[in-house]
Amino acid sequence: MTEKNIANDLMDKVSSLCKRRGFIFPGSEIYGGLANSWDYGPLGHQLKQNIKSLWWKFFVQERDDMVPLDAAIIMNPRVWEASGHLQNFSDQLVECKSCHHRFRIDHLLEAKGIEPKYDKEEVVNLAGVKCPDCDGNLTDPKSFNLMFKTFIGTTEDNTSTVYLRPETAGGMFVNFKNIQTTTRRRLPFGIAQIGKCFRNEITPGNFIFRTREFEIGEFEYFIDPKDWEATFEMWLEQIKHWWKDAMQINMDNLVWHEIPDGERAHYSKRTVDIEYKYPFGVKELHGIAYRTDFDLSRHEQVSGQDLHYTDPVTGEKYLPHVIEPTFGIDRMLLVCLLEAYHEEDAPTAEEGETEKRVVMKFPKHLAPIQVAILPLSKKEELSSVAKDLAQELRKDFVVDYDETQSIGKRYRRQDEVGTPYCVTIDFDSLNDKMVTVRDRDTMEQKRVAIAELKNYLHSNGL
Repeated sequence: MTEKNIANDLMDKVSSLCKRRGFIFPGSEIYGGLANSWDYGPLGHQLKQNIKSLWWKFFVQERDDMVPLDAAIIMNPRVWEASGHLQNFSDQLVECKSCHHRFRIDHLLEAKGIEPKYDKEEVVNLAGVKCPDCDGNLTDPKSFNLMFKTFIGTTEDNTSTVYLRPETAGGMFVNFKNIQTTTRRRLPFGIAQIGKCFRNEITPGNFIFRTREFEIGEFEYFIDPKDWEATFEMWLEQIKHWWKDAMQINMDNLVWHEIPDGERAHYSKRTVDIEYKYPFGVKELHGIAYRTDFDLSRHEQVSGQDLHYTDPVTGEKYLPHVIEPTFGIDRMLLVCLLEAYHEEDAPTAEEGETEKRVVMKFPKHLAPIQVAILPLSKKEELSSVAKDLAQELRKDFVVDYDETQSIGKRYRRQDEVGTPYCVTIDFDSLNDKMVTVRDRDTMEQKRVAIAELKNYLHSNGL
């Protein structure tokens, strides 16, 4: 099997497991679906919540220089005029004259083995490039705005046009003065939020890597411009800690791509893309940019409002500059799935024999189910004890209760969804008040007193 086929095989296995075990379902599936629309099932929702909660704790809750915001998805369209989205937030689109398939130019060039420019708005010479699907001729490039348009009120005309936000940053910039005044924050400080965004992507794909509806965690960190270099390095270091210590991924799978002069967005003085070695290639995971004072100056100009900050010590008045780290929640979840997926040989009940097991080795604090309670039998004397124990543990952990099929099959089910610990209640438990705790990764089993079980789980990573 070629390296490319192995990579595709991994994506197929992960996406298949996601549907089979309730992580991610195709959107609107009973109606034939909707292209690249995905619904997060019970386990996917919980995993996503765990990632968001961890992100919030790491970047917001544990810091004294961050404040939260939950801004509206639909905003005054002048917000997007000021930010440049109405004029510039577009991709170049070409269409095949034969099969009528449409392609984003940078994706088309990648498919043809041509290195695209970083700035997608730059005009690209497509001489000699053919359709990758049918080898047909292509139309000339044309710009395609990525914002979803809708209307407010009962009439559908230019006076009622609004847009679904393509990013969360706009809400943070337009609320800068409100937040700075009401919280009495001194620079530097950040405004953070997690929220849904929408982009009418021409070529979404690769499972949940690129979708039209997605969620991001993002913050704008407002600073004195003279401090930007040290602050940028500080956030780069924090991002490394996030991936190594909080998400616990293999750091060798990350690529730190410094975007050179001439290829950055026009407002950026420094941009670093944090890329990941996905099965389908090295692609962007998230990024950090020093946006100077572009955003506040534009909103000040278009709104006519004074957005300057006055230093309470020196009396100096200036527009704050901004460093913006942005994290795609869905891409972080995809990376979490890819890192967790393992296939390995596991011993069976027959001595000396093994079988293949699939196990999702999530970091224990991210696992969507933390503890599974498995009574050895459905008999009342066991199930009643097991159900009471499950209910007690739910006060501290996410718990699954499962009493169907053999204990071996139940272990395998919990392995596939990444449950760190399985707790088995057997007939001995009725007398010795102890249970068997099985570790997901080592498959080792240990007898633990029921009275000590909660402390045992907490002391072992939950």
